Amino acid sequence: MSKRINKLREELAQLGADAFITEKAENRFYLSGFTGSTAWVIVTAKDSFLVTDFRYVEQAQEQAPDFKVINNERKAVDCMARLLKENGVNRLAFEAGSVSFQTYSDWSQAFDSVEMVPTNGLVEKIRMFKDESEMVIIREAVRIAEAAFEHIQGFIRPGVREVDVALELEYFMRKQGASGSAFDMIVASGARGALPHGRASEKVIQAGEMVTLDFGAAYKGYNSDITRTLSVGEPDPKLKEIYDIVLRAQLAGLEALKPGVSCKDADAATRDIITAAGYGDAYGHSAGHGLGLEVHEIPGLSTVSTYVLEPGMLVTMEPGIYVSGLGGVRIEDDVWITADGHENLNKSTKELLILPV
Repeated sequence: MSKRINKLREELAQLGADAFITEKAENRFYLSGFTGSTAWVIVTAKDSFLVTDFRYVEQAQEQAPDFKVINNERKAVDCMARLLKENGVNRLAFEAGSVSFQTYSDWSQAFDSVEMVPTNGLVEKIRMFKDESEMVIIREAVRIAEAAFEHIQGFIRPGVREVDVALELEYFMRKQGASGSAFDMIVASGARGALPHGRASEKVIQAGEMVTLDFGAAYKGYNSDITRTLSVGEPDPKLKEIYDIVLRAQLAGLEALKPGVSCKDADAATRDIITAAGYGDAYGHSAGHGLGLEVHEIPGLSTVSTYVLEPGMLVTMEPGIYVSGLGGVRIEDDVWITADGHENLNKSTKELLILPV
């Protein structure tokens, strides 16, 4: 944790801020290791504080040994105001994107003469680079999701509802050690495959339909995110053709993932293939996104991204084609950028699986 705090202090020094405050759960956990639901992390040039209430004091002391744990007693905002004053804080950096207007108003009033300095993505930019300790956890989250995909192939058949597939996936992942699903699963069969975010519905899967599965495991605070599209019996020839195009695009996108490549160019590697095949208008989302404590993090792989890939970044690669009234295909892997290229964390097949009916 000390390396993360030191990087944050370097950012604060550049801003000319005396301290930083966050109550965002992911950033609080990243900086301190605390997993409780109520707390504020305050980092100054010399000290790190974790302000919480009676319910979490003991937990905080155990999980955040490098922090000075402060019991806020009755009113947290007054406790923090005293803390800032005692530590000579004149300029306080806060996360403009995750602080409500009400909270900002309360802080501005209680912190009195402290100047509030809005920031955006201060901790997220540090989180963008995963170290080996994080990757150990993320690899396990990926393993759990991969095992779930292998398992669900024997569960999907005509007559099964999409919601039952989602339930079985989550149940299996929890038995494998996951704390739950990383996000609301996408199980989209038949024509619903044209919905990029087609959440599992009551629809019954039919023979001859393609099924897109987009899911991930939440494990020790981190997430995996995998998409596979398979067919229940022989699919429509047009969808089979679309599958081949998406697979070619995804493989080209993976090939582009290495240090020095712009995220915009990585996106283009997939988009050029899909556009050349005549489906450019059916590919309306970005090629991928950062992944970690949150399912969607920076950097994004998109037509407007300004990031360049660097070692330590973890991104998804997930091109897709969606045709209204027919269905859709998406294929997604989780990829860690390394010094000499990348490591694809997913090993499950991407050849079109045609399940027996």
